[in-house]
Amino acid sequence: MLTRHSQRHLTWIDLVSPTPGEVRSLMEEFDLDPGIAQELLMPSFRSKVDRRGESIFLIFHFPLARNTERPEQEIDFVIGKHFLITTRYDASDPLHSFSTAFDANTVLGRVTASHGGHLFVAMMQALYHSLIDHTEILDRKLDDIEENIFKGDERRMVAEISRVGRTIHDFRRALLPHKEMLLSLEPVAGRFFGSEFGYHVQSVLGVYSRVERDLLSVREALIELRETNNSLLTTKQNEIMKNLTIMAFVTFPLALVSSIFGMNTAWLPFMGMVGDFWVVIGIMATLTVIFFLYFRHKKWL
Repeated sequence: MLTRHSQRHLTWIDLVSPTPGEVRSLMEEFDLDPGIAQELLMPSFRSKVDRRGESIFLIFHFPLARNTERPEQEIDFVIGKHFLITTRYDASDPLHSFSTAFDANTVLGRVTASHGGHLFVAMMQALYHSLIDHTEILDRKLDDIEENIFKGDERRMVAEISRVGRTIHDFRRALLPHKEMLLSLEPVAGRFFGSEFGYHVQSVLGVYSRVERDLLSVREALIELRETNNSLLTTKQNEIMKNLTIMAFVTFPLALVSSIFGMNTAWLPFMGMVGDFWVVIGIMATLTVIFFLYFRHKKWL
């Protein structure tokens, strides 16, 4: 699907799962390198920054903020003097919001838009700001997990912590090449758009650095919560094992006494006396009290 957006002298073409016919028409309209056109037709697993002819070709992978089969989304950018082409293979909420703002003429007013590079900068900033919002969602999720941990729901929180940890891992893996990509873009775009464009690339790097810091903060909070949850679980399990051990230690001599008085011998003390049953029960109860007082003295209870 091809969607065209125009504002002033700039054109943005947004492709979603493009067909060969759509890519061929764009190649003819914007004089794209055939190698770029070929790469737009299928996803790529590697990030890339490359200048080909009169355009710059980039491949970025962004983490997805919603539950999908894939943890990340590829967006290809073709930047020209007066155009920007984006290609993706899934829906993108940030790009949908960006298109609404672009059509409402509220995007380019924030930058001095004279070429496609400025449009690329505004779009990248919008994408990174959406990731900042996602880190805030993760942070609130960790707050909920912390509250449940201290409510005594440590066992269920093990799975929740693992799910959030996997999300953070996928998030970091997708963003890992971005800094190097942006640093590689700066000299290439500088030769293409002029040395002053380096300032705009640095502004994108600044927003990316904030995403990186926020993600690091969330990751550290997750590690602390995992350690706290594991400590509380271990303490609870140790308490259970201690109580079971004490119960076993108390019941063992009682079982021994009952076994002795259950022996089939010719003579047993107290057996045959009036109230012999209560005598045996009294001995067992006395032993129980003695063990209980001993454990309290040792502060095991």
